[in-house]
Amino acid sequence: MLFSRLTGPFRDSNKEKAAQLLITNTALADLSLPDARVVVNAMVLRRVQHGVVLIKEGEGTHTDFMMLILDGEVLVDNELTSMDDSMVMSVIGSGSLIGEMGVLDGAPRSATCTATTDLAVAVLSREALLVLIKTNPAVSARLMLAISKRLSDRLREANRKIRTLGGLSRALQQELDAAHHTGGSLVPKG
Repeated sequence: MLFSRLTGPFRDSNKEKAAQLLITNTALADLSLPDARVVVNAMVLRRVQHGVVLIKEGEGTHTDFMMLILDGEVLVDNELTSMDDSMVMSVIGSGSLIGEMGVLDGAPRSATCTATTDLAVAVLSREALLVLIKTNPAVSARLMLAISKRLSDRLREANRKIRTLGGLSRALQQELDAAHHTGGSLVPKG
């Protein structure tokens, strides 16, 4: 199991730090601090060694969790055309969430997340989320709304990037078409 290296219960100081990080702009800013404290009580602290792949793009099993990075950094990348070719999407650190889509839908992962340093993370499993829904439906509803807003924001940003790439693609195609119609070449002769 991925997290078998070192686990332990939260100390009170770690719980408060996790709750504070959970409500930052890189996590779930729409959640209140009291709600974050309830959510953190449902999470489990894990320590992960440098180099461990936390989430693997395309992985279809063990996808039912999300993590809040408490300390350390994670590289997020996507495969391009082959397993040997990937594109770094971001490097994220304390206060960032990964895997929130998986805790909701359990579908195959959409990116690979690798620990670039030793990490301390707080993990919320779908099982813990379901218990939270039964025991504290009001906080659970606000948590789900905060996750949904975060995912909506990311989708809007992805759509903006797609539109930008579409514009670039059209401009390049127009250049190619113009060169083809005039019998010219885009490659300098030499």
